[in-house]
Formats: sequence, structure tokens, C-alpha cells
Amino acid sequence: MTSPRVLLAGESWTTHSIHQKGYDSFTSTEYREGGGWLIAALEEAGWEVTYQPCHVAARDFPATAEALSAFDLVILSDIGANTLLLHPDTVAGRPTPDRLLALRDYVAGGGGLVMVGGYLTFQGIDAKGQYAGSAVEEALPVTLFRHDDRAERPAGVVPVAEAHAITEGLGDWPALLGYNRLTAKPGAEVLARVDGDPLLVVGGFGEGRSIAFASDCGPHWAPEPFVEWAGYKRLWARIADWAAGRETAQ
Repeated sequence: MTSPRVLLAGESWTTHSIHQKGYDSFTSTEYREGGGWLIAALEEAGWEVTYQPCHVAARDFPATAEALSAFDLVILSDIGANTLLLHPDTVAGRPTPDRLLALRDYVAGGGGLVMVGGYLTFQGIDAKGQYAGSAVEEALPVTLFRHDDRAERPAGVVPVAEAHAITEGLGDWPALLGYNRLTAKPGAEVLARVDGDPLLVVGGFGEGRSIAFASDCGPHWAPEPFVEWAGYKRLWARIADWAAGRETAQ
């Protein structure tokens, strides 16, 4: 049996620091990736994962719904809309396809989409995620605010789940340290909430399915107790299977 295929885009960042020591200063640069826990969960569940960090997705994210159809599922996690809109060739003054439209059409044609929360998905910090009003928002089961949508909860907030094939049998959820505020669309199903706000929302779009998970798949909003939680791998395997329209045995 052929393994289902998922494209994960995002979950990377570069930090450029200035170290000031009296009169003198120097700089350092660090590159990091945060999708390891999610990738491990998907691979353990039998998924073939293609991972594109943000700088790779900027150039290599598929440009058409047809190209995206090579995957059963697309996951966007902490990657802003501009990274997909502004291909390097576009910035250089050459027309390129609108990859947000391609992603919407991919879902409408039967593909699966999961958007994971963070500082640069949904609207994010300073509203720089920029998915509100986009073609991708059309495909999501949630409506986005036009402003900075973060709900920071540094002391932790515990999700409360509803009964569903994705959430059943996972036990008590560990606390999260923040999330993006969202509004479920009519007809969408809210499977978990934090502080009364939607955390996990599922719905259909055209022939496909989409899921919004309003918090992180890894630190910082999903702290160590969450990513080490016994239910973590089953949760993400079930999210992937449901979005792709697959029966889940997890």
C-alpha cells in the first residue's frame, strides 16, 4: 500500500542577534526548525512527509492545484501568506502563479488542508500572517480577524475537548501557553476550545476538508508537557487522516 503524502511548509526561523559589550559589539546568526515533533508523529503514523522550511517554501512550494494534488494533505505552520504570495521571481519583477489561489483550488478539488497556529499563521503577531481576506481563508473552517489575533497565556490554559473521532480517548490535555483567536464558520465543528475560544475546528470546502488548530505544534505555545503528552502523536495522526479523508485507526 502506498503511504499517504503530506507537504509541511513553515516551522523555521533565523535569529540575527547583536551582542553589545561596552564599546564593542558583534553579531551572531542562528537557524532553527520547530517541526520535529509533528514530523515524527506523522511519520510514525505512516505518512510520507515532505518538509519545506520557510525559505525553501518561498521558492519551491507548488504553484498550481495540479502540482499540489501530488499530496494527500498540506500543512501550513507558522509561515506567513507573503512567503507563498511573493515568489523570488515575483520580487524580481516576473509574474508567477498565485499560490494561495492554488491552495484554495486544491482543497476545493478534494485535497486536505491543516493550518497550525503561531506568530505567522492566521493573522499572527502585528497581523503579519496576512491570511485574513485571502483565498486560503476561504478554504479554512474559520473566519480570521484583521488585527493581531494572539491570545498569550504565559501561565498556561488547558483545552477542553468535545467528543469526536479525532479527540476521543486522548485523556486530559496539557496546558498551552497561547493561541490565535478565531471564529468558527457556520457549519464548521469545534472539537476543542481554550478559554471559550475555538482551538480545533474542522470543516469541508468543496470536495475537500480543512482543519484549523489555533495553537502551536511545538514550543513555545506548545510547551514540553504538550509535545511529550501521550496523546500528542495520536492527535496529529488523527488530524492528518481526517483532513485527508482517510479512515483512522490511531
